Amino acid sequence: MSRLFKITTVIAIVTLVFTSCDKTKRNLQYMPDMYQSVSGEPYEESNVFSNGIEAQLPAEGSISRGHIPYEYPDTNEGYEDAKKNLKSPLTVADFDSNKEAQLFDIYCAVCHGKKGDGQGELVKREKFLGIPNYKDRDLTEGSIYHVIMHGKNMMGSHASQLTEKERWLIVKHVQELRNNLLK
Repeated sequence: MSRLFKITTVIAIVTLVFTSCDKTKRNLQYMPDMYQSVSGEPYEESNVFSNGIEAQLPAEGSISRGHIPYEYPDTNEGYEDAKKNLKSPLTVADFDSNKEAQLFDIYCAVCHGKKGDGQGELVKREKFLGIPNYKDRDLTEGSIYHVIMHGKNMMGSHASQLTEKERWLIVKHVQELRNNLLK
């Protein structure tokens, strides 16, 4: 009887192996959307939303998180208005002379020079000419901040690279450099 049992067991195992590996039989899928997602393109036409596209526009008048609106326009009038009226919101405790110098070295010194004398590395290599010396300019907190925000003449805007606080730190450092040049 043990021999008959062994033969039956071997035949059952072989049959089980061959039938379980049959690729022609379709497997049953439970929740097929989990396996094959419904595809869609980001901006394709759709009847889900009223404007006909999947991506929605932000609400009128909304401000993105972390963005603080700058009220002075990129015009000469905006520059003059900022020059007269714009003041730093930072307190004395917010300023850090090491951070100020570090930010200035990263973003400004390559053109304006480490001393603010307009003799940065790019000027020395004659890549840019006519970079102003801080001593020769009538600078205020507002005018410096406005130029960092919007740029002026050949200088482009640095608003996307610097946070509001970092811009004000650079403003303070530029004023210190200007005061050193005037001595």
